[in-house]
Amino acid sequence: MNREQLPRRVLELVTAIAPDVEADSVIPGIAFRDQFDFDSMDTLNFAIALQREFGVDVPETDYARLASLDQCVAYLAERLA
Repeated sequence: MNREQLPRRVLELVTAIAPDVEADSVIPGIAFRDQFDFDSMDTLNFAIALQREFGVDVPETDYARLASLDQCVAYLAERLA
């Protein structure tokens, strides 16, 4: 998966965890919790989904780096490189 495909797949995972979220409405540079009801349990489930989907270990200390679409894509691109 290349960097151009990452945002689309990350959004698919976000909407699987928070089905009330419309992927088209997500603003890439703004934290998920500031855009919609994305709490700590959602963040945990999101990190687990990323681990399963991309095969990368996401330690709890890195959860803050998953706060927005842009941050998450940058984090994954770094980890997958």
